This record gives sequence, C-alpha cells and structure tokens, in this order.
Amino acid sequence: MPVPVPMPVPITDTDQIVITASRGPEAEAATAASVIIIDSDRIERLGEPLVPALLRLTPSTAVAISGPAGSLTEVRIRGAEANHTLLFIEGIRANDPAAGNIPRFELLNADMASRIEVVRGPQSALWGSEAIGGVIAINGTADAPGYAASAEAGSFGFARSSASAGVTSGGASLSGAIGGQRATGIDSFSGAGDKDGYGNLSARLRGTYTVGNAIELGAAGFALAARNEYDGYDLLTFEHSDTRDASRNRLAAARVWASIGSATSAWRARISGSLLGSSQRNDVAGDPVNRTRGGRRTLDAQVERRLATGAVDHRLIAAIEDERETFRARDVLYGGATDQDRGRGHQALTLEWRAAAKRITADVALRRDRFSRFKDATSLRASLHGDVGGGVTLAGAYAEGIAQPTFFDLYGFFPGNFVGNPLLEPESSRGFEASIRFRRSQFSAALTAYRQRLHDEIVDLFDPATFLQSTVNRRGSSRRSGIEAELAWSPAPALRISANYAYLDATQPDAATSSDSRELRRPKHSGSIAADGGWQQWSYGASLALVGSHLDRREVSPFNIVRLKLYALANARVAYALTSNLELFMRASNLLDARYRDAADYRTEGRGLYLGVRLGERP
Repeated sequence: MPVPVPMPVPITDTDQIVITASRGPEAEAATAASVIIIDSDRIERLGEPLVPALLRLTPSTAVAISGPAGSLTEVRIRGAEANHTLLFIEGIRANDPAAGNIPRFELLNADMASRIEVVRGPQSALWGSEAIGGVIAINGTADAPGYAASAEAGSFGFARSSASAGVTSGGASLSGAIGGQRATGIDSFSGAGDKDGYGNLSARLRGTYTVGNAIELGAAGFALAARNEYDGYDLLTFEHSDTRDASRNRLAAARVWASIGSATSAWRARISGSLLGSSQRNDVAGDPVNRTRGGRRTLDAQVERRLATGAVDHRLIAAIEDERETFRARDVLYGGATDQDRGRGHQALTLEWRAAAKRITADVALRRDRFSRFKDATSLRASLHGDVGGGVTLAGAYAEGIAQPTFFDLYGFFPGNFVGNPLLEPESSRGFEASIRFRRSQFSAALTAYRQRLHDEIVDLFDPATFLQSTVNRRGSSRRSGIEAELAWSPAPALRISANYAYLDATQPDAATSSDSRELRRPKHSGSIAADGGWQQWSYGASLALVGSHLDRREVSPFNIVRLKLYALANARVAYALTSNLELFMRASNLLDARYRDAADYRTEGRGLYLGVRLGERP
C-alpha cells in the first residue's frame, strides 16, 4: 500500500520564522534582511554529507574547499573574508577561538542539521564581531517525538551512519542525535600519491521544560571531532609534497537558558550562559608539530517590551553580553618558541526598536562593544520594509559590521618567519542593500542590489629589512558590490524548485600598483538550481551549483596568481519507502564528473555513487 510521504513546505511560505535577522524571532515575510532558509525536508532529500555542499546553493555564498571533502573549507558571503561569517550552532556562537575565530565548516556533519538559516549582509549591530559578511545559524531537530537511523556507503571509501530521537512528556522535551562519516578520499595534490581522507563524529542534545505557558528552562549542546589528512610541504624545498600531514580537531559547547513570557506577552525576558572549548593538533607522519586550544565563556540577558501607539505596534529590546576568550598554543618543531597563553574579554550592550504598521515595518539596532585589548566599536543597522500591494514588497537596509583581530594576528610568532602585531584595530564594514520582492500563491521572486566597504582590513605585510611577515591594518577600503536574483516555485504539491544567480564585484587596494585588484577566491558569477519533493513512496532531490571562474594565488614559488575555471557541480538523491519505517535510497555526487578546483593546486573528487538505508518514524 502507498506509504505517505510528508509534502514539502512551499518555499513561498511566509510563516517561516527567521531567528537571526533580529534579536527576536520574526516572520520571514516581514523582515527586510536577505534571508535563505534550508528546511529539514530539503536537507534530507538532497542527502548531502557535509553542510558546505548545502551552503553552495545559497546566493552570494562562495565555498572554497582546499582539496577533497573534509579538507579546510572557507565560506565567503557577499565577497567578505572567510573569518567574516558568524556561525551559530544550537544558538551557541561557534566560531573557533583555536583557529583564528573562523567557522569550521569542514567539521559540520549535515546529519546533525534540520534547519539552516543564512542572513546576508553585516549584522554586527545585532550579534557583534565576525558578522560582516553575514550570519549562518544551524539547528538540530525541533522538540518533536520520533526516531530515525540511517547508513550509507559508496565511492572514495565513503561511509556514514547516524541516529536521532526525540521524546516529549507534558511540558518536557528531549531530542538528540549522533552521526559519523569517513572517506579514504583521493590524493589532494599530484593524484599519484597516497589518498587523503577524513573522518568525523558529531553529537547534539537539546532539552526543554515548560512551566505553564510562559516559563521555559532549557539546555543544549553539541560536540564535533574530526581528523583530516592532507599533503603539506617539503621542509627543505618548501614545495608541495606528498606528505602524511593530518589535522585533528575538537569542538564542544553547551548552553543553558531560562525565559519568561510568550510570543504575545507584553514583556519577555531571557538569561543564558554558554561554554565552548576547542582544540587543533597538526601532525606530520604521526608526530605532533603544534597544537592550539581555545575557549569562550558567554553570559547574556535580554528583555523585550511590546506596546502599541495607535495603529503602530512597537517592540523594544535591550540585551547585555559578557564574553571571555582564551587561547593557548604549543609547538614541537620550534622547541616551544611559538608558545602562547592569551586571554581577552569584552562586554556589549544592544538596543533594538522595531515598529510595524499595516504595510510598513521599520527596525533600528545599535550595539556598543567594549574590548579589553583594543579600541571599542559601535555598530548601527537600520532597515525599512514596505508592502506596496499586489504581492510586491520593497526593502532596504544600512548596516555596519566589525571583526576583532585574532589571537594569532595580535600575538602569533614563528621564528624567522612571522611576528604578530598587538597594535591592530578591529576591521569594520558598512554597506547598503535594497530589494524588490514578489510573493503570490506558490511563486516568489526577489532582486537585491548591495554595496559594502571594508575598512582597516587586516593583511599580511612582508618586511624586506627583517625578512619577517607581520599583520597591519590596510589603508584604503576593499569594495564589494553585487546583484542577487532569486526565484522559487512550487508547481505541484510533489515538487518545489528554487534558483538564484549572483553577480559580485570585489576589489581591494593594491599597494604595488596604487590601484585596486580583484579579490581572490570570489567568483564574479555564481548561481544554483535545486529541486525536491515527495510522491507516494518516492522522495527525491537534485541540485546544480554553478561557480564562475575566479582568481587564486599559488601557495608555493613563484606564488603567482592563476585563474581557476568555471564549473557546474550536480548532485541528486532518490529514495523509495518499502514500508512506513524502512526506506532505501541512492545518491550521486558530481554527476557531470567536473574536474574542478576551488583552490589552486588542490584536487577534488570526481563522480561518486552511494547506496543507503533509512529506518524509523518521521516526526
């Protein structure tokens, strides 16, 4: 008999809640921010093993993987730097303090995610440092009962398995998941050497307890562990070599919170605290070379007041935050000369006012960050959203962003090679965006134009007198501007389609030529098409990511700039439910067998085929 398959939530659904475009949740249709939400149905139907493959499908998001899957992965939103994206996992700020506060996207197992939200553009007025390019929030399964388990294996020695479950009882709920994957991979450099694979293990847990209708107590946490093999350098010639380098990474965090008030209460308040710890160890032929550890402790509180004056509804939010970060580095290769023990703290005050009338919504946010190690910063965001009728809305925003220097930028040291600069100032960005949007029935479209300027960019500088590299705040501004076009259509209950195209013009000052030069690893043209659906026993998903040609610099002599070719990356998955609790599926990656490279000299996998099975109830 036919097995019912949940029908997709239409992309044009205006009831989806955006959690990071404001300090308080808001309906997607009412936000002026540029937001993409990847829901649980699409995540499951596309079946991607790692989160970066899903991020490729979002507008103006450049993903650069330095080698096969599981290798170092950089994500740049709207031409921003790789460390200018702020990542939240289960509501916890997850940028890695042990690795320059960059998000560790290569560690993110997609089996742990049931919802991905990407907000493009500077958001520091709401969330502080690193939110220059945008904010990405990843959450696990919602508080709903059910269980599931899956296993998959295929090309390149790939295998993965995962299990999840959720229970509810009265006002209590508990959900969790665990998953792991590995691959023997390919040789990332010449193609003739040993294979460079990866493995990861991830877990998450979330529990809540509701007292009445207004008080909620909650706790959430996650843990990530991964090992990545890669080809490094010959220590005598400093050329790429088929070495047995490996990196081991650990990242774990937990958060507790208490809140009072409902979504319709005149007053709401929340207090929370989180702890994060991370470590990274680099080995050569099994011997440790160096290791770093980082930690972050965050305490925050927020109060919200709703009121009305005539036909205008107001929401006032005030939030305070206290954060402490630590960093520790140890090495073997230099006899401990690069060892560091550092710490820093900062406090922040955020104020947000939101006013909504019948057709117009305005929002203003202001944040003051007080740093212990460098100059304080103030960030502003102001936006306006208007419904002009006929399904057409107009939106515009001005926003500022900041990114504090990393511990390595400030204090890093390698004998005869690099010395940090403790006098660095935070990077800052400001920009505008404007969009026109259309929503009607099962169709939506949006056209957005933006312009941003990055000031005081932190760059490496070589001193010919000492033959040392250091870091400085660059004079002048890096410029980013672009256009984004988005379409979404659900022609039938069993199918939904989305497509986007992005144009980017990203340049930076060039001291050698006294002019601007094009930024690296940022394609001028990019886009994607994705489709998914379910019909009777079948479910299916497919995607095509288009990445235009872009520039990159070789990491070895002569360190020249090369142009990497454009490519199209096609993936697909189809599943058949034998019973309501048993599903078989097949997945294919890189269907067009594209020979592509995101980073100069680093090879990537060709076409792959995979088979799997899924057990369990659907929540």
